[in-house]
Amino acid sequence: MRRTPLIATVFTAALVATVGWVTPAHAATYSAPLRTAVSSLTVATEVRTGYNRDLFPHWIDADSDGCNTRYEVLIAEATTRPSVGSGCALSGGRWYSYYNNTYYTLPSDLDIDHVVALAEAWDSGARSWTTSRRQSFANDLGDSRSLVAVKDTVNQSKSDNDPAQWMPSYTAARCRFIQEWVVVKKRWGLTVDSAEKSALTSYANGCTNVTITVTLA
Repeated sequence: MRRTPLIATVFTAALVATVGWVTPAHAATYSAPLRTAVSSLTVATEVRTGYNRDLFPHWIDADSDGCNTRYEVLIAEATTRPSVGSGCALSGGRWYSYYNNTYYTLPSDLDIDHVVALAEAWDSGARSWTTSRRQSFANDLGDSRSLVAVKDTVNQSKSDNDPAQWMPSYTAARCRFIQEWVVVKKRWGLTVDSAEKSALTSYANGCTNVTITVTLA
């Protein structure tokens, strides 16, 4: 399953097949200026009880082409397209880690970040989902803003934090990150806690009030 290549300055929802399910032609969409989208997010207390990463089956090979979700994202986001060898081994590619504004040529230097971490998703609504829906979230190739290739150490520093606790060190990346965070929360119907909403509001007020459009999952 190949995603539409990610273009850093364009944040549009891809109307394509999603891992584990297919977006119907009549799927609902949400569209609003960024600040309106932030204000519309539902505030609720987060609950971590019962969380286990294994409850989100991830890095599956949905279309059995030999490349799991991790490699599908790497192929889609490469600024220089890699050669794809046996077992989906990638060579000759180049990737931009927008969190820290740096390019890399080794796939092993990169993690695929769930913009909204699996634990954060659990806390804000996914604990009530079926395993199938959690799998779809964890392997979401239907919107290029859900998963992003970034430097592994930067991803590890982000961990499962929300924007009240962590932001990209590269300040010019922060508005993009806020947009993508809001898109994922809206796409999957996830809530925010009060500190998270306050941080999103503050950051969004300093960003261009672009319109975000997303197909709801």
